[in-house]
Amino acid sequence: MSISREIAPLLPYLRRFARALSGSQASGDAYVVSTLEALIADPTIFPKALPARQALYNLFLRLWSTTADQDRSPAGGASAVERNLNALTPRSRQAFLLRTVEGFPLDEVAAILGLSAGETEALLDQAGREIAEQVATSVMIIEDEPIIALDIEALVEDLGHAVTGVARTHREAIALMRERPPGLVLADIQLADGSSGLDAVNEMLKEINVPVIFITAYPERLLTGDKPEPAFLITKPFQPDTVKAAISQALFFDRKAGSRAA
Repeated sequence: MSISREIAPLLPYLRRFARALSGSQASGDAYVVSTLEALIADPTIFPKALPARQALYNLFLRLWSTTADQDRSPAGGASAVERNLNALTPRSRQAFLLRTVEGFPLDEVAAILGLSAGETEALLDQAGREIAEQVATSVMIIEDEPIIALDIEALVEDLGHAVTGVARTHREAIALMRERPPGLVLADIQLADGSSGLDAVNEMLKEINVPVIFITAYPERLLTGDKPEPAFLITKPFQPDTVKAAISQALFFDRKAGSRAA
Protein backbone atom coordinates (compact mmCIF):
# COMPACT_ATOMS: atom_id res chain seq x y z
CA MET A 1 0.00 0.00 0.00
CA SER A 2 1.28 3.48 -0.85
CA ILE A 3 2.15 5.96 1.89
CA SER A 4 -0.66 8.28 0.77
CA ARG A 5 -3.24 5.53 1.15
CA GLU A 6 -1.87 4.57 4.55
CA ILE A 7 -1.95 8.06 6.02
CA ALA A 8 -5.12 9.45 4.41
CA PRO A 9 -7.48 8.07 7.11
CA LEU A 10 -5.12 9.36 9.82
CA LEU A 11 -5.03 13.01 8.75
CA PRO A 12 -8.12 14.16 10.71
CA TYR A 13 -6.51 12.87 13.89
CA LEU A 14 -3.18 14.49 13.06
CA ARG A 15 -4.99 17.78 12.47
CA ARG A 16 -6.63 17.46 15.91
CA PHE A 17 -3.23 16.85 17.48
CA ALA A 18 -1.58 19.70 15.57
CA ARG A 19 -4.28 22.16 16.59
CA ALA A 20 -3.96 21.20 20.24
CA LEU A 21 -0.18 21.38 20.08
CA SER A 22 -0.01 24.75 18.34
CA GLY A 23 -2.94 26.40 20.08
CA SER A 24 -4.97 27.35 17.01
CA GLN A 25 -6.79 25.78 14.09
CA ALA A 26 -5.02 27.85 11.44
CA SER A 27 -1.55 27.19 12.81
CA GLY A 28 -2.18 23.49 13.37
CA ASP A 29 -3.53 22.97 9.88
CA ALA A 30 -0.57 24.87 8.42
CA TYR A 31 1.85 22.52 10.18
CA VAL A 32 0.02 19.49 8.80
CA VAL A 33 0.17 20.93 5.28
CA SER A 34 3.90 21.57 5.70
CA THR A 35 4.39 17.96 6.80
CA LEU A 36 2.55 16.64 3.76
CA GLU A 37 4.52 18.92 1.45
CA ALA A 38 7.79 17.69 2.92
CA LEU A 39 6.66 14.08 2.53
CA ILE A 40 5.68 14.63 -1.11
CA ALA A 41 9.04 16.24 -1.78
CA ASP A 42 10.95 13.36 -0.17
CA PRO A 43 9.00 10.17 0.62
CA THR A 44 12.10 8.60 2.17
CA ILE A 45 11.64 10.75 5.32
CA PHE A 46 8.62 8.62 6.28
CA PRO A 47 9.83 6.19 9.00
CA LYS A 48 8.60 2.88 7.61
CA ALA A 49 10.06 0.96 10.54
CA LEU A 50 7.07 2.19 12.57
CA PRO A 51 3.37 1.42 12.08
CA ALA A 52 1.72 4.04 9.89
CA ARG A 53 0.03 6.09 12.62
CA GLN A 54 3.12 6.20 14.82
CA ALA A 55 5.25 7.00 11.78
CA LEU A 56 3.04 9.94 10.77
CA TYR A 57 3.14 11.52 14.21
CA ASN A 58 6.88 10.87 14.46
CA LEU A 59 7.47 12.65 11.15
CA PHE A 60 5.21 15.54 12.12
CA LEU A 61 7.02 16.10 15.42
CA ARG A 62 10.46 15.85 13.82
CA LEU A 63 9.49 18.60 11.40
CA TRP A 64 7.76 20.54 14.17
CA SER A 65 10.96 20.57 16.22
CA THR A 66 12.82 22.37 13.43
CA THR A 67 10.41 25.32 13.28
CA ALA A 68 11.39 28.58 14.91
CA ASP A 69 7.99 29.59 16.31
CA GLN A 70 6.80 26.35 17.89
CA ASP A 71 6.76 27.74 21.43
CA ARG A 72 4.88 30.96 20.79
CA SER A 73 2.02 31.80 23.10
CA PRO A 74 -1.59 31.50 21.98
CA ALA A 75 -3.47 34.64 21.05
CA GLY A 76 -4.93 36.84 23.74
CA GLY A 77 -8.40 35.32 23.40
CA ALA A 78 -7.15 31.78 24.07
CA SER A 79 -9.36 29.45 26.06
CA ALA A 80 -8.47 28.16 29.52
CA VAL A 81 -7.42 24.83 28.00
CA GLU A 82 -5.11 26.58 25.52
CA ARG A 83 -3.56 28.67 28.30
CA ASN A 84 -3.03 25.55 30.40
CA LEU A 85 -1.47 23.78 27.44
CA ASN A 86 0.89 26.67 26.75
CA ALA A 87 2.16 26.42 30.33
CA LEU A 88 3.64 22.99 29.60
CA THR A 89 7.20 22.70 28.37
CA PRO A 90 7.34 21.64 24.68
CA ARG A 91 8.45 18.02 25.10
CA SER A 92 6.12 17.25 28.01
CA ARG A 93 3.28 18.91 26.08
CA GLN A 94 3.89 16.55 23.18
CA ALA A 95 3.97 13.48 25.43
CA PHE A 96 0.84 14.58 27.30
CA LEU A 97 -1.21 15.14 24.14
CA LEU A 98 -0.04 11.91 22.52
CA ARG A 99 -0.99 9.95 25.64
CA THR A 100 -4.23 11.61 26.69
CA VAL A 101 -5.76 13.19 23.60
CA GLU A 102 -4.55 10.78 20.91
CA GLY A 103 -4.73 7.72 23.16
CA PHE A 104 -1.36 6.19 22.34
CA PRO A 105 -0.13 3.71 24.98
CA LEU A 106 3.13 4.54 26.73
CA ASP A 107 5.33 2.38 24.50
CA GLU A 108 3.92 3.97 21.35
CA VAL A 109 4.39 7.49 22.73
CA ALA A 110 8.00 6.53 23.40
CA ALA A 111 8.42 5.25 19.83
CA ILE A 112 6.92 8.43 18.35
CA LEU A 113 9.19 10.66 20.43
CA GLY A 114 12.24 8.46 19.94
CA LEU A 115 12.68 7.99 23.68
CA SER A 116 12.85 5.11 26.12
CA ALA A 117 9.77 4.13 28.13
CA GLY A 118 11.43 5.54 31.25
CA GLU A 119 12.18 8.87 29.62
CA THR A 120 8.63 9.08 28.31
CA GLU A 121 7.14 8.29 31.70
CA ALA A 122 9.32 11.02 33.21
CA LEU A 123 7.94 13.49 30.64
CA LEU A 124 4.38 12.51 31.51
CA ASP A 125 5.14 12.96 35.22
CA GLN A 126 6.59 16.37 34.42
CA ALA A 127 3.46 17.27 32.48
CA GLY A 128 1.34 16.19 35.43
CA ARG A 129 3.29 18.41 37.81
CA GLU A 130 3.15 21.35 35.42
CA ILE A 131 -0.58 20.91 35.01
CA ALA A 132 -0.99 20.74 38.78
CA GLU A 133 0.69 24.13 39.05
CA GLN A 134 -2.10 25.52 36.85
CA VAL A 135 -5.08 23.58 38.20
CA ALA A 136 -4.01 22.17 41.57
CA THR A 137 -7.06 20.88 43.37
CA SER A 138 -8.33 18.74 46.23
CA VAL A 139 -9.05 15.08 45.56
CA MET A 140 -11.43 12.67 47.29
CA ILE A 141 -10.60 8.97 47.15
CA ILE A 142 -13.41 6.42 47.46
CA GLU A 143 -11.65 3.09 48.03
CA ASP A 144 -12.13 0.34 50.60
CA GLU A 145 -8.73 -1.38 50.21
CA PRO A 146 -6.24 0.45 52.49
CA ILE A 147 -3.12 -0.45 50.48
CA ILE A 148 -4.68 0.60 47.19
CA ALA A 149 -5.95 3.80 48.79
CA LEU A 150 -2.42 4.60 50.01
CA ASP A 151 -1.01 3.98 46.53
CA ILE A 152 -3.57 6.29 44.94
CA GLU A 153 -3.02 8.93 47.60
CA ALA A 154 0.73 8.89 46.90
CA LEU A 155 0.12 9.29 43.15
CA VAL A 156 -2.22 12.23 43.74
CA GLU A 157 0.18 14.01 46.08
CA ASP A 158 3.14 13.33 43.77
CA LEU A 159 1.32 15.36 41.12
CA GLY A 160 0.95 18.27 43.55
CA HIS A 161 -2.69 17.83 44.55
CA ALA A 162 -4.14 17.58 48.06
CA VAL A 163 -6.24 14.65 49.31
CA THR A 164 -9.36 15.60 51.26
CA GLY A 165 -9.64 12.09 52.66
CA VAL A 166 -10.39 8.46 51.90
CA ALA A 167 -13.95 7.14 52.13
CA ARG A 168 -14.54 3.39 52.48
CA THR A 169 -18.35 3.38 52.19
CA HIS A 170 -21.15 5.26 50.46
CA ARG A 171 -22.08 6.99 53.73
CA GLU A 172 -18.49 8.10 54.40
CA ALA A 173 -18.16 9.45 50.85
CA ILE A 174 -21.24 11.66 51.14
CA ALA A 175 -20.20 12.94 54.57
CA LEU A 176 -16.67 13.74 53.37
CA MET A 177 -17.98 15.48 50.25
CA ARG A 178 -20.21 17.75 52.33
CA GLU A 179 -17.44 18.50 54.81
CA ARG A 180 -14.74 19.15 52.20
CA PRO A 181 -16.09 19.46 48.63
CA PRO A 182 -13.42 18.08 46.26
CA GLY A 183 -12.25 19.23 42.85
CA LEU A 184 -11.84 15.64 41.65
CA VAL A 185 -13.13 12.23 42.74
CA LEU A 186 -11.32 8.91 42.30
CA ALA A 187 -13.85 6.18 42.97
CA ASP A 188 -13.98 2.40 43.23
CA ILE A 189 -17.34 0.69 42.68
CA GLN A 190 -17.45 -2.17 45.20
CA LEU A 191 -17.03 -0.77 48.72
CA ALA A 192 -16.30 -2.25 52.14
CA ASP A 193 -19.84 -2.63 53.47
CA GLY A 194 -21.27 -3.87 50.19
CA SER A 195 -22.38 -0.37 49.20
CA SER A 196 -21.74 1.10 45.77
CA GLY A 197 -19.20 3.77 44.87
CA LEU A 198 -21.23 4.38 41.72
CA ASP A 199 -24.32 5.17 43.80
CA ALA A 200 -22.21 7.46 46.00
CA VAL A 201 -20.92 9.34 42.98
CA ASN A 202 -24.43 9.67 41.53
CA GLU A 203 -25.63 11.18 44.81
CA MET A 204 -22.63 13.52 45.03
CA LEU A 205 -23.20 14.81 41.49
CA LYS A 206 -26.64 16.02 42.53
CA GLU A 207 -24.92 18.51 44.85
CA ILE A 208 -21.59 19.35 43.17
CA ASN A 209 -20.22 19.48 39.63
CA VAL A 210 -16.94 17.57 39.72
CA PRO A 211 -14.92 15.34 37.35
CA VAL A 212 -14.85 11.66 38.33
CA ILE A 213 -12.34 8.93 37.55
CA PHE A 214 -13.51 5.38 38.24
CA ILE A 215 -10.80 2.90 39.22
CA THR A 216 -12.36 -0.54 39.38
CA ALA A 217 -11.95 -4.25 38.84
CA TYR A 218 -15.52 -4.30 37.47
CA PRO A 219 -15.53 -1.99 34.41
CA GLU A 220 -18.53 -3.79 32.93
CA ARG A 221 -20.70 -2.31 35.68
CA LEU A 222 -20.12 1.15 34.21
CA LEU A 223 -20.88 0.19 30.62
CA THR A 224 -24.64 0.27 31.02
CA GLY A 225 -25.47 3.69 29.58
CA ASP A 226 -26.55 4.97 33.01
CA LYS A 227 -25.17 8.23 34.39
CA PRO A 228 -22.53 9.21 35.30
CA GLU A 229 -20.93 8.26 32.00
CA PRO A 230 -17.43 6.87 32.58
CA ALA A 231 -15.43 9.53 30.75
CA PHE A 232 -12.44 8.30 32.77
CA LEU A 233 -12.35 4.58 33.54
CA ILE A 234 -9.28 2.69 34.76
CA THR A 235 -9.28 -1.05 35.29
CA LYS A 236 -7.57 -2.69 38.26
CA PRO A 237 -4.81 -3.68 38.54
CA PHE A 238 -3.71 -0.29 37.26
CA GLN A 239 -0.42 1.17 36.13
CA PRO A 240 0.65 4.33 38.03
CA ASP A 241 1.31 6.29 34.83
CA THR A 242 -2.22 5.50 33.63
CA VAL A 243 -3.73 6.94 36.81
CA LYS A 244 -1.49 10.01 36.67
CA ALA A 245 -2.37 10.64 33.02
CA ALA A 246 -6.10 10.33 33.74
CA ILE A 247 -5.86 12.76 36.69
CA SER A 248 -3.97 15.30 34.60
CA GLN A 249 -6.36 14.95 31.69
CA ALA A 250 -9.49 15.24 33.84
CA LEU A 251 -8.26 18.42 35.52
CA PHE A 252 -6.61 19.89 32.44
CA PHE A 253 -9.84 19.89 30.46
CA ASP A 254 -12.09 20.84 33.40
CA ARG A 255 -12.13 24.64 33.70
CA LYS A 256 -13.65 24.65 37.19
CA ALA A 257 -11.07 22.37 38.81
CA GLY A 258 -8.58 25.05 39.78
CA SER A 259 -11.11 26.89 41.93
CA ARG A 260 -11.31 24.04 44.44
CA ALA A 261 -7.73 23.82 45.59
CA ALA A 262 -7.33 22.89 49.24
